[in-house]
Amino acid sequence: MSQAILVTLDGTVRDPQEPFLYADDLAAVRGDGVFETLLVRSGRARCVSLHLDRLERSASALDLPKPDREAWRSAIEQAAHTWAEQYTDGAEGMLRLVYSRGRESEPGGRPTAYVTVAPVPARVAAVRADGVSVVTLERGYSIDLAGSAPWALLGAKTLSYATNMAALRHAEREGFDDVVFISSEGAVLEGPRSTVIAVFGRTLVTPPSEIGILPGTTQLAVFELAEKEGWTVKTEVLKRENLIQADSVWLVSSVTLAARVTAINRYLTPVVENGSEFSDLVDRAISIDRE
Repeated sequence: MSQAILVTLDGTVRDPQEPFLYADDLAAVRGDGVFETLLVRSGRARCVSLHLDRLERSASALDLPKPDREAWRSAIEQAAHTWAEQYTDGAEGMLRLVYSRGRESEPGGRPTAYVTVAPVPARVAAVRADGVSVVTLERGYSIDLAGSAPWALLGAKTLSYATNMAALRHAEREGFDDVVFISSEGAVLEGPRSTVIAVFGRTLVTPPSEIGILPGTTQLAVFELAEKEGWTVKTEVLKRENLIQADSVWLVSSVTLAARVTAINRYLTPVVENGSEFSDLVDRAISIDRE
């Protein structure tokens, strides 16, 4: 059985089988906190700076104390190093940063902060290789909500993921692998755990974060590299019909990396001959050292 790793911000590697969280931690009782998920590959956590940038933005949106960036970076390095020592075969790991407001019984007390590493879910290899079928589901809000209701936290990566997980369970019951959320105007938003990128020739298009979606760290890394290599990159509103018109559509995320959308609402998308070009672009983008 694979052994997970738990590291606190003081650099201590703790026994993951021993109790750690208090029962009244606000992460558990209210989902009042933020998190990030990184890929550990070849013994290194990938895109650390991009994830720490987003952790800081999410924490600010929730009025959490500003994260100690160097302490987080040190804990990430310790966790990745421990993972590499434990899995000498080079197995990939899923590294998660968790930062909550702390205990409900201690208002204004010390936040809870820790890093875990666990094996990458088995489904990841399958969707990287075979792609995913998606159903489009209404998210229930307008693209204007993010600007008019900042308390909705639409651009923050919070621990409150119950809606996202419910959407994935609904998709599975309906015979789909994943979800693409749609706004009340019919604009493409994001997946429950991914960013949408549509490919039109040598142009990559993704929805803008201003419409109420989480800015994707992997998408940002891919666009930076793609632009240097001669691709055209755009952030603009997409509609459902644009996904059908695209040469290919991808769900990208930090751990899965790139999963090609093979069907949208049971419409089978064309098989692209150069699909490996995009997935290779993603692999190379997350391997760039930005530290």
